Amino acid sequence: MEENKHFSQEITIFQGRTAPEPAFLVGYGTLIAYLGIAMPLPAKLSLVSKKHKRYETADWRVFTPRHKPHETLLDQLVFALKYEGVDLLFFKKLFEKVSQKEVIALVEAEPQSQYCRKIWFLYEWLLDKKLPLADLQTGNYIPILNEKQQYALSNTINSPRHRIINNLPGTRDFCPLVSKTEKIERFIASGFDHVNKNSLKAIHKDILLRTSAFLLLKDSKASFTIEGESPKGKRAARWANAIGQAGVVDLSVEELLRLQQVVIENERFITLGFRKTGGFVGEHDRITGEPIPAHISARWQDVESLIDGLLSTYNLQIKSEIDAVITAAVIAFGFVFIHPFEDGNGRIHRYLIHHVLAKKQFSQQGLIFPISASILNHIVDYRQVLESYSRPLLDFIDWEETKKHNVEVLNDTIDFYRYFDATQQTEFLYDCVKDTIENIIPQEINYLIKYDEFKRYLDDEFEMPDSMVALLVKFLEQNNGKISKRARENEFAALTNNEINEIEHTYELIITN
Repeated sequence: MEENKHFSQEITIFQGRTAPEPAFLVGYGTLIAYLGIAMPLPAKLSLVSKKHKRYETADWRVFTPRHKPHETLLDQLVFALKYEGVDLLFFKKLFEKVSQKEVIALVEAEPQSQYCRKIWFLYEWLLDKKLPLADLQTGNYIPILNEKQQYALSNTINSPRHRIINNLPGTRDFCPLVSKTEKIERFIASGFDHVNKNSLKAIHKDILLRTSAFLLLKDSKASFTIEGESPKGKRAARWANAIGQAGVVDLSVEELLRLQQVVIENERFITLGFRKTGGFVGEHDRITGEPIPAHISARWQDVESLIDGLLSTYNLQIKSEIDAVITAAVIAFGFVFIHPFEDGNGRIHRYLIHHVLAKKQFSQQGLIFPISASILNHIVDYRQVLESYSRPLLDFIDWEETKKHNVEVLNDTIDFYRYFDATQQTEFLYDCVKDTIENIIPQEINYLIKYDEFKRYLDDEFEMPDSMVALLVKFLEQNNGKISKRARENEFAALTNNEINEIEHTYELIITN
């Protein structure tokens, strides 16, 4: 590809993003624009300012004039690798666009340079194709991912040919990456897994067991509510039982298919198993029936390959020291973006969070970690974090409407589901983990302790049976701590007005305070 002297264009606005100051666009952003690479922009873009101040905003990394790369493809690539980290989707699209001869020229420009070696390694790893270059015989081994920038595998594999340490946290068929951010690092340093386990040590085992039962059902109902469904008691209990087994049976294609069968109550209108048609999340035009997608699923022809890749990456990360929440985000959100089934994807996606956290021993054995309940509490943020992946992708998926008002994807999209950035999803999931540990679990435990105290009072004073206690508490909760006139005259007609007043007063003292 002929070198151009205008890689670094000065901008104030770029594809809808306003720069914090007039500056030169560099790195991945300018390469995507100049080379016409069909992919969503990275979450953060890089600028070189005319001022001598380096800083970051939510959307930009701003560098000083001394950081400005030369106007060559190689220098822009080196800048991107050095300061922005590895973007697998970009490199896959780049290598499909430039010729093998041009890639060889990039590598041979500085064959001992760590960045040229990274380009060489990424070409052969991503395309599974060997360049006609001799193996390196000397040079220190360098990791493909800079662990100061991105989370990587600890159980690495050396590539003697490139003198590269392969610490990519996945396989060629599925390898989302997560950038190191202050927020994620702060969460990891907080040691939430230890906080969660230690905070429960002082709680009586009976309370924990009952808390777990309540949380199972609560989480199951929350997962259905997120999907806009109000399941019958049996269906919610059945899914709660499945969640309770998270982490016990290892993940496999067969296990995913079994989970879908548990989720789907009525098979009359759903074809179980992996999709054999297109898929999307969104609405239909009320008049024409035309699809209005908010998310377009992976092509059905790619589903089996993507799920095989996801499971391979799951096995790699489960055996590694990668943080449990990072693995949960990569696997669970990767699954829901692929959307392999006609129905049940959302609930299985949230099940996978439970499964990974249990498998990596983040949560205490026997106690469900009610992540769906927290997601429901943050439903707007949840939708935004799903859309942060899905909406930018819509511009790069060619599709047409089918006779049944579904979508049929016309272009090759598999890499969009293999190589996405899962940083935002990881930050969101950690927010939910924090909320669960600090609020949801303690509130449930506290409620049961207070419930037991109130029940003892009713036993001592009125010898009230358990079923009547439960009914009484239900009425009090529904009526702001008061027993209604109807209940006084029916279920609790045996109580005097003075006794009812005393019960209401005691309920307020014990339960509501």
